[in-house]
Amino acid sequence: MSETITVGGITIDSNDPAELAEFWSSALGYTILVDSGDYVMITPPGVGFGEGRYLAFQLVPETKATKNRVHIDFQTTARAAEVARLTALGATVQGEHSLPGFAWTVLRDPHGNEFCVVAAEG
Repeated sequence: MSETITVGGITIDSNDPAELAEFWSSALGYTILVDSGDYVMITPPGVGFGEGRYLAFQLVPETKATKNRVHIDFQTTARAAEVARLTALGATVQGEHSLPGFAWTVLRDPHGNEFCVVAAEG
């Protein structure tokens, strides 16, 4: 079977794409690849469009009102340190959770979008 599509990236609605792109660029060490005002795409340094692993932010008129239906999980070996770094950038902690073998912290970015920082434990 041949694969014809792959995950290229994730696009997040925002009423201020530039502001949200700035937070995530700082959080991930990504650079801005495209900024049309209404649409901002960030990628790891040296990664171009079509090479995958991007986050994009597109302008919508409304603000976020309810819980995300999809969120991103970021993995790390230093969960507490990463949570501290992300909150210093403007994220807020929503909760701590664990299951046998791993734990995660639920956070919100400055626009209220949920994401998790996950680490193996044990």
